[in-house]
Amino acid sequence: MKIAVKKQFSNTSERRAVISADSQIGGASQGRCRSTEAKNPTGVACSCEALKESDMQYFRRLLTAIDTQPYLDEIAAVEGAWDQSTGRQNKIRVQREAQAIPLRGLRKSAIAGRKRSDVHESRWTSGSVNFPLACQFLRDTAKAEDSLLSRGKIVCLPAGRRVYPHIDRGEYYAVRNRYHLVLKSACGSWLKAGDEEIRMQEGELWWFDNKQVHEAYNDGDQDRIHMIFDLLPRAAAERVFGTAA
Repeated sequence: MKIAVKKQFSNTSERRAVISADSQIGGASQGRCRSTEAKNPTGVACSCEALKESDMQYFRRLLTAIDTQPYLDEIAAVEGAWDQSTGRQNKIRVQREAQAIPLRGLRKSAIAGRKRSDVHESRWTSGSVNFPLACQFLRDTAKAEDSLLSRGKIVCLPAGRRVYPHIDRGEYYAVRNRYHLVLKSACGSWLKAGDEEIRMQEGELWWFDNKQVHEAYNDGDQDRIHMIFDLLPRAAAERVFGTAA
């Protein structure tokens, strides 16, 4: 995958990266949605098409046509990949229906009495060595976005399950951009942030504003798998860490 950044912003109101890519899409998964209409968990028809993407404040599609099959193969090759770390669903109530494979997490030795959501320091997890392709994608995207790689994970939301409405609060989230790469989603992935709703499709990379109230729901009959990660704009890194990054 070749990524070229056209424009980069580092502040909250202008975090709009428009990226072009040379890549080939893999075969789309075949699946069936629970409804023939795009609907959110309340049963109201999804307004994804009513609001033009260019008018959205909280979502930006950055890349399309990414071949995600190599990442899915990498996950399938690791026995019990989804069972090795259950802290996220056990400790975070809004995430209790999702499964995760952590690739990068906070550096526990740097907590020093702070809330976990205020800790900026990150590190590769011990299990990340089993997912070299996913880790390289994170590195490549951070470089393309002129940012420092922070936390990252692969997340599975099973059919009929949801991530409940919440805001990602804390000093860590306040200065970072949140990204989703859709690895598998037969019907498209419904997400809502603020008053905006979208459906992310397989092979797409999105930025979205996780400082807004946001939620997700899998209305398909297959697992929905995303790579989710945070990047710290290099322009903000010196302010965060106190030294040039």
